[in-house]
Amino acid sequence: MIRRIYDWTMARASHPHAMWYLAAVAFIEASVFPIPPDVLMIPMILARPWAAWRIALVATLSSVAGGCLGYLIGYGFMDAIGRPVLDFYGKADDFNTLAARFNQMGGWAVLIAGVTPFPYKVITIFAGATNLSPVLFLGVSFIARALRFFVVAGLLWKFGEPIKTFIERWLGPLFTIFVILLIGGFYLLKYL
Repeated sequence: MIRRIYDWTMARASHPHAMWYLAAVAFIEASVFPIPPDVLMIPMILARPWAAWRIALVATLSSVAGGCLGYLIGYGFMDAIGRPVLDFYGKADDFNTLAARFNQMGGWAVLIAGVTPFPYKVITIFAGATNLSPVLFLGVSFIARALRFFVVAGLLWKFGEPIKTFIERWLGPLFTIFVILLIGGFYLLKYL
């Protein structure tokens, strides 16, 4: 099933209305869809490098808007919608433990999920379910998603097709290392 969804998504990258498909995929990926917007972004930018920044902006704004839907699912529809989504990603059993710790990390959790391969949708639902400050959620979501999508767009704009494999294989782990170093740096500043 995931493969069919992936193939369908990839086919939309060359469609005349690809930008609308990107907006839709980025929106629903932030709350329930399993395929990340990068799957559409990469071929779209390779085909139209001059539109890289607009593509990244559409992905960012749509993803943050979709994150708001995930927040609302967690806030108002956790039992009806949120739990099945968390069950699908294997995170429902950990919810109570994670919810208690989540608000301690708050913005950091949103930042981590927004730029790393960790499913952003899980954090958007957690943020709503644990009543994380909506202003904090929106601000950090925008920063995280913009960082992720504009870095991808910038690399593809600058280097083209040769960087594609690097992005697909290494960008997620590099973002994860970056976030770990960033948090570690703040931790050292706080306790030294």
